[in-house]
Amino acid sequence: MSDTERPLDRQTALITGGAGGLGSRVAATLAERGVKVVLADLNSHALERASEVLRKEVPTGTFVGVQIDVTDSSAVRTAVEATVADHGSLDILVTSHGFPKDGRLLEMSDDAWSDVVNVCLTGTFVCVREAARPMVEQSYGRIITVASRAWHGNPGQANYSAAKAGVIGLTRSVAKELGRYSITANSIAPGLIETPSLRNLERFEQIAERARKDNSIKRLGEPNDVAAAVRYLASPDAGFVTGEVLHVSGGRFG
Repeated sequence: MSDTERPLDRQTALITGGAGGLGSRVAATLAERGVKVVLADLNSHALERASEVLRKEVPTGTFVGVQIDVTDSSAVRTAVEATVADHGSLDILVTSHGFPKDGRLLEMSDDAWSDVVNVCLTGTFVCVREAARPMVEQSYGRIITVASRAWHGNPGQANYSAAKAGVIGLTRSVAKELGRYSITANSIAPGLIETPSLRNLERFEQIAERARKDNSIKRLGEPNDVAAAVRYLASPDAGFVTGEVLHVSGGRFG
């Protein structure tokens, strides 16, 4: 571990999409290592439920919930400033927010395009920019953006694929720009992850069967798979890793 690294139990993380199945699992995994966690989500009720569950699951953990719209620069800036004021630093940002709104290209509305791009790409830009401010001041930080295997391009997902490809381009640019401040920036590109929102889809079994067939590892991904990747990228072990895309997709890349 270099002189610029910090043990996880001295760090604070802000996790967007923190009330979701993926974000809450990341929160639990980091809290188990002593990281103080701020959960950010638009859904206040889901945020309350997730915080309650996490406090029971990790009794020694510190969890704070904050309702924000990731596309609202002022709200994100306020959340970041409050995190630093309350906990002394913001060391780790994990952007796990986002959603698809699928449709064939010729039938995709302007709203379907802009809704997805605004949240998935612009929202990530806003969060990264605001979190980077205190990270630059303290000369330390871990920026971990959750992209998707869809960045390679998927039929029916022009909006989502473009947004997630943009997230990767953003992350690599940030890695080159902010590395001088001992800030790393990496993306995780999950495949199909079995979250509650996925299981609630009417076509879940059909989608899951196709994924099992196409994956080299013949199962669906689990939130723990992504959380383990986040834990690594946030740890001192990844201090010389930046600008990378870590696929957590069971061997399915295209």
